[in-house]
Amino acid sequence: MTGPRAERHGAWVSVVIPALNEADTIARVVGAVPRGIADEVIVVDNGSDDATAEQARTAGARVVRERQRGYGRACAAGVRAVDPRCAVIVFLDGDGSDRPELMDRLVAPILAGDQDFVIGSRLRGRREAGSMGRSQVLAARLAGILVRLRYGVRYSDMCPFRAIRRGALERLGMREPTYGWNLEMQMRAAALGLRILEVPVDHRRRAGGRSKVSGTLRGTLAASVRITATFARVAFGRARGPAAAG
Repeated sequence: MTGPRAERHGAWVSVVIPALNEADTIARVVGAVPRGIADEVIVVDNGSDDATAEQARTAGARVVRERQRGYGRACAAGVRAVDPRCAVIVFLDGDGSDRPELMDRLVAPILAGDQDFVIGSRLRGRREAGSMGRSQVLAARLAGILVRLRYGVRYSDMCPFRAIRRGALERLGMREPTYGWNLEMQMRAAALGLRILEVPVDHRRRAGGRSKVSGTLRGTLAASVRITATFARVAFGRARGPAAAG
């Protein structure tokens, strides 16, 4: 996808959407990405057994496959696939809960040279009833407290809707293969002293399918364990060099 905005800002913006069995929603999500901001949309099919890939491709996205399941693996595969000209990477979910039309709130501060990492906050924005479970809200707030205590940086959410300067992402050395990816990014960004901005974003209930995290008790517990393990590993583990995620 290309648009006139790309020529005006002079910086290539890539959108990465990890997706697993999101055939009901992915076409609408891709179609809602602002053409005047995004120069390409990459949907990472993370081992779907439905028509996710076909629907995404028909909607205009470039589809790459990451057959080994894991949210972080899918995000990393998308990062590896971005155009060499890419300067800013936007991440969002493929279930219709994020609001792609609000993308300029995330991208503009980076393109202006003021920020390196901009993360949306569902807790500071308007949330449709039922769009976030109590466990998700609690986890976001707890993670924010822990990160503030460890690094002195305030986050209110672990929202997947985020934008980051590509060069900054490459410095983070991302390694988390599963649901701890978002928290790891926020922690490593704080540890490196990146210029970080959190902005309110609206959030909706997923438009179709079942959540892999909050849709089942097993998924909720598994995600909680991974996020906790990620915090412990990043906060107290030894520093390691960059991984090959970018």
